[in-house]
Amino acid sequence: MDLSIVFQIFTRTIMITSFVLMMMLVIDYLNVQSKGVWNKKLQQKPYLQIFFAAILGIIPGCLGAFTVVSLFTHRVVSFAALVTAMISTFGDEAFVMFAMMPEKALILSLIVFVIAIVTGMLILFLSNYFPKKKENSFGFEYHDDEQKCICFPKGELLEQIKTMGFERALLISGLFLFSFFIITGKLGGHEWDWKRITFLIGSLFVLFIVSTVPEHFIKEHLWGHVIKKHLPRIFLWTFGAFVLIYVLEGYLDIEQWISNNVIWMLVIAVLIGIIPESGPHLIFLTLFVNGTIPFSILIASSIVQDGHGALPLLAESRKSFIYMKGINMIVGFIVGFIGLTFF
Repeated sequence: MDLSIVFQIFTRTIMITSFVLMMMLVIDYLNVQSKGVWNKKLQQKPYLQIFFAAILGIIPGCLGAFTVVSLFTHRVVSFAALVTAMISTFGDEAFVMFAMMPEKALILSLIVFVIAIVTGMLILFLSNYFPKKKENSFGFEYHDDEQKCICFPKGELLEQIKTMGFERALLISGLFLFSFFIITGKLGGHEWDWKRITFLIGSLFVLFIVSTVPEHFIKEHLWGHVIKKHLPRIFLWTFGAFVLIYVLEGYLDIEQWISNNVIWMLVIAVLIGIIPESGPHLIFLTLFVNGTIPFSILIASSIVQDGHGALPLLAESRKSFIYMKGINMIVGFIVGFIGLTFF
């Protein structure tokens, strides 16, 4: 592979991974700032749970999906709400989608959002005809902060900078470099379009967050949750997806194969969606951006995959995980097949 191609792929991966990093940091920051007590009345309003779960699921990243899983394992929301959230969520891939194809990503999000609500309502309606089993919570609780985080301690800002730890210093240095490369045109292109401006504003805002939050937030939330758990995986999967597509397109007539095997491509997309992990969906996202697969296959893949939002569910209730994935696969295949047949 030519070094210029490798550099081009690496640059695109850096841009996309950086966008993912910035969005995840901002969402984690806003989540801690706005944390409150869940309304117990939600348990008494199953149809409201569907809309609530769909909205949480559509939030980019794993936060919304993790929240719904936690609520489900504590019997705050129903299985129908769980399925709704897992259909509507894209996991960390949502950040990548909005970085690569913002307009199409918005359309895709709205379509999947509607499909999630319709599916959840249907499951809720059918569940009324089956006897309900009384079940206890699984005892699982995700990321319950033990202390209230004061994210802008006015009297301690200067002291925090003077005594900053390794994590904060590394994040600040990385953000300075990223902002510098955006300003000088080394990243983001030479034209000051809305994408380049968004990257610069985002990086400066995240720089503000990293510079002002206390050490607890840096270590537990930004570094422990976002950087260590998510970023390496996102970078490697994004880079790997670009390399794989380049190799396939360079040595195989992949467009011809897909055009002659569209149904098989749909089956593959649905089956890969079973994997409870961030990354595999990026392959189909990249194929769609390159014009290799139709929109209906991307929709089917988006319905079945849920990033790694379902991993806590797999740990707590494999039975619920299997049922949820089974339903999502059926919905994904039906929607994808209808799309291929009529559109």
